[in-house]
Amino acid sequence: MSTATAEQSAPTAAPVRFWDRQRRLGVGLVLIGLVATILFGALAAAETARFTLSEDAEGAALSINGQLGAILFGVVALAAGGLLLAGLLRAYQTLVLSLGILAFVLSFLCWQVAGKFLPLVDTASGTLELAVPLILGALAGVLGERSGVVNVAIEGQFLMGAFGAALVGTMATSVWAGVISAAVGGVLIAAILAVLAIRYLVDQVVVGIVLNLLALGVTGFLYERLMQPDAQAYNQPPKMPEWRIPGLADIPVVGPVLFHTNGLVWLALILVFVVHFGLTRTRWGLRTRAVGEHPTAADTVGVRVRGLRYLNVLLGGVIAGAGGAYFTLVATGSFNKNMTSGAGFIALAALIFGRWTPFGALGAALFFGFAQKLATYLSAVGSPVPSQFLNMLPYLATIVAVAGLVGRVRAPAADGQPYIKS
Repeated sequence: MSTATAEQSAPTAAPVRFWDRQRRLGVGLVLIGLVATILFGALAAAETARFTLSEDAEGAALSINGQLGAILFGVVALAAGGLLLAGLLRAYQTLVLSLGILAFVLSFLCWQVAGKFLPLVDTASGTLELAVPLILGALAGVLGERSGVVNVAIEGQFLMGAFGAALVGTMATSVWAGVISAAVGGVLIAAILAVLAIRYLVDQVVVGIVLNLLALGVTGFLYERLMQPDAQAYNQPPKMPEWRIPGLADIPVVGPVLFHTNGLVWLALILVFVVHFGLTRTRWGLRTRAVGEHPTAADTVGVRVRGLRYLNVLLGGVIAGAGGAYFTLVATGSFNKNMTSGAGFIALAALIFGRWTPFGALGAALFFGFAQKLATYLSAVGSPVPSQFLNMLPYLATIVAVAGLVGRVRAPAADGQPYIKS
């Protein structure tokens, strides 16, 4: 074989892509690092920013000059972006990215807290509590969509759960009766979704939207005809108590947040681990993932595709219904028309942003909860930054993630596709 022939037959090396995912992330971090360093540093007052463990300005865990802190953390974000842009530390790019985003957030907080104080425990507790319904709703979506059923009806399950918790909790004067009724309300919506989507092959997105409107109409009608005329008898459920674990609750910051709280917080966190373990370490999880990726192949090895989809959608209804109990038993203490205010769609966004995984959904829900809590704080301290802008950030982040700008985001292959047994 001649040299020319050998060169022609030799495999050509794959072209090196300079603008790969890491460098795109690096460009983004460099840009927000510049914003933090120049803009936040210029706007921040040269006064002390106090991050306190108490709910007042005393007992500061961290005190830093606001202007200096904004510039310092902006430089850290800029350095992290530079490392990614240079193609360095590829094995640790997720860690570097997380460090850069955290530095940007801290730079923003130094600007906003300069001359004021931010209570760390209250902020962390508020973030976790606001994230609870989003965690439970996103887990319901994980169970449905990992088995191939799109659950757009999370909002309706929240509403039915909130209504059931308020009504039965009031009549039985029991928090736990309210939680159980909330789960039943979520299952009712989930059962209708399952029958129409799995048995009658109706478009799953359309069914979800219709069920949301159905739940809104039914709960609104019953609220006006039943609850509003006699709130004392039908719409004053007991508040969910907070439990305190001695010793663990005394741990700084973490203790009051995790070990001095209500049962729904613990339920949400425990379910994240349970669902993750179930999906990755059990036969049920293997079959669920198979049904969501390739139902025909799963059917050929004896998996009951439709039966498993029914089971997972109903389990998701139980979890989402329990998330609805948060609105009446924890947040407000009574039911109001359309009180969930689109939380089900936020949970759906957290599911997508979290890449259809339990821990991803947890992280996304905490991010959403933190943005809501921070918006409340900024409104209270009279910040020039509109609170609506902060409430908008999680949705912008979701759009960026879905667009693939931070890596490929792929739903299960059979998600939303009805299965017709051949």
